[in-house]
Amino acid sequence: MNLALPVLVPVLPALGAAATLAAGKKVPGLARPLAIVPVAVSAVLALVVALQLGTGQTLDAATRLTPTGGPDISLAVHLDGFSSLISVLVGVVATCVQVYSTAYLKEDPRYPSYAALVSLFTAAMFLVVFSGDLIVLLVGWEVMGVCSYFLIGHHWETADARSASLKAFLVTKLGDVPFLFGIFLLGADVHSFRIPDVLAAAGEGRLGHPTLIALLLLAGVAGKSAQFPLHTWLPDAMAGPTPVSALIHAATMVAAGIYLVARLMPVFLQSGAALVVLAVMAAVTMIGSALCALAQDDLKRVLAYSTVGQLGYMAGALASGDREASVFHLVSHGAFKALLFLAAGVVIHAAHTNSISAMSRIPGLRKRVPDAYWTTGIALVALAGLPPFSGFFSKEAVLTAAEHAANGEALTNGLGPASGVPQAAGWIVLVSAGLTALLTGAYATRLFLVTFHSPAGAAAAAPEVLPAADRATVVADHEADAPYSPELDEADPATAEPPAMRWPLWVLAVPTMAFGVAGLRPDWLPALLDGGSLRPTGVTAVTGTGLAVVGVLAAYGAWRSAAARLATGRPAPAAVGRVPEQAGAPAAEVIVADPGRTLLGPLFGPARHGFGVDRLYHALFVRPVAAAAQLVRFLDREVVEGYVQGSGIGANLLGRAVRLAQTGNAQTYLSALLAGVVLLAVLVAV
Repeated sequence: MNLALPVLVPVLPALGAAATLAAGKKVPGLARPLAIVPVAVSAVLALVVALQLGTGQTLDAATRLTPTGGPDISLAVHLDGFSSLISVLVGVVATCVQVYSTAYLKEDPRYPSYAALVSLFTAAMFLVVFSGDLIVLLVGWEVMGVCSYFLIGHHWETADARSASLKAFLVTKLGDVPFLFGIFLLGADVHSFRIPDVLAAAGEGRLGHPTLIALLLLAGVAGKSAQFPLHTWLPDAMAGPTPVSALIHAATMVAAGIYLVARLMPVFLQSGAALVVLAVMAAVTMIGSALCALAQDDLKRVLAYSTVGQLGYMAGALASGDREASVFHLVSHGAFKALLFLAAGVVIHAAHTNSISAMSRIPGLRKRVPDAYWTTGIALVALAGLPPFSGFFSKEAVLTAAEHAANGEALTNGLGPASGVPQAAGWIVLVSAGLTALLTGAYATRLFLVTFHSPAGAAAAAPEVLPAADRATVVADHEADAPYSPELDEADPATAEPPAMRWPLWVLAVPTMAFGVAGLRPDWLPALLDGGSLRPTGVTAVTGTGLAVVGVLAAYGAWRSAAARLATGRPAPAAVGRVPEQAGAPAAEVIVADPGRTLLGPLFGPARHGFGVDRLYHALFVRPVAAAAQLVRFLDREVVEGYVQGSGIGANLLGRAVRLAQTGNAQTYLSALLAGVVLLAVLVAV
């Protein structure tokens, strides 16, 4: 293989970012081609690299970047089936996002800087995927964090965007600090930062501190991949533009943590304690986020909590020792979650609100956005893990991995002994993943029915355009107690969605429907990865699908019951083309029509607000830090500055006293001199 090809994959988007930033303002017509073409070419090159590398092959190349006095830092490339597969995912999703953004942010004056940051974000993820040196990987890791700060805060004129971007940056950096120490300790143990050297040392059992290294690395993974307890930044990140959400949630930032653990899986297999910690972290994340998703009113926050839960699935597969299943679900999830977010952008564009309760009262919304309606349905079926779409196969691979780990037969595929995976980790993942499958089916069904099939929305035919006054009503028409992350309106709903916002949906719908079958034959996807089996077992397939179906039916039954109560207790339907206004806060019709309230009961309120984790962190960390800052400010201004000012005042007073003695009278000076001489003589005599 020509080494220039994998090198160009991250370089081209980086050059495109620089060119877009330099020329975008001066020549606006060049901004869109400069944003799309380099990323699209990188996607094609990533596919070419994957095809040339083939299955079961690896490529390592390195040149020393700088000596350090210890382990050298190398500019290295490490390619195998995992990096090839994920690079293709990154390229496809990033290209779809760039194309989609040309229409979604058509009138945005800051589009050139936005597009440049998306390209740089993509380049950083390519660097993480292809890097063969942990320090260079860390550079891409941190560049993604900086880009996410600017992209989430794209609408910096709003308080929500500013606080969300700052929160994302600080929470992820909280995990990055121990992550950095973990990399340093790993380099010290192996005497190299090269990934092949690390894997060889781990396989030979030459790591001196495997548990400590694994736990330190997991802190960074928890931050980047939004796992408990550092998951709180991701739902608030919905204040950024919707295409950014698709990029972050599907193929880049949150995938980086999972990819890193998969890449360093032999290291984690050296520590059973770290795998149990990872399993517990995944279990809490899966169940908690699924409950939260079932209670959200903001469409994008539902998808955000869904992402957190699906990342928990991937982490659970890693805790079970099977990185194949984890990466299988990562790629499958990347396709259908990018599709869900881009389809959500189309729906938000048409409804001018993020609130699904407000969308439920827009007559004929599904007829207004047929492409988004059908592709959302496809993606939600995949999310729920129902056959025959990709989510079914990848979810069942995770359940199968957990089942084998629970039986003491972990599918490590030769990366380490099966006995290195504690059975407790397998049981924790298996039980929590089953419960999450049920909850996922429930919130996916709730989202689809409330958004597109509410009786309020079906009361009239679809209006082509909502009056401006009614659009304002819809924007304000969300439940008052619900967390809400609205975007600035980027498009005029008076016009239909342009093709640039529609065809990426169908491009992503293809892998959403078909990618799962790649795991059925051992000479397809398994041959590209570790060679293990990705076929679901009969027990897990029946159990997992059955639980998902129970969740779907429970949500459907609750929705029908709520719809029946709504039909008997709600006011007369509004006129065609008008969005009914709410009376009171919150409106009774919203409360009654939401099946999530019926399913969660007393848990609905806590789940809607993330079970108070943010409030707990505010009480435990934010308030003490703010109080300490106030104390430091007081000490600096009143004590330290007081001493500084006091020394200045003392010097000033001394100067004034000396100045009083300087009268200019020679007799006074001689008298003082004589008095001093007499005084000294007396002192000497005595």
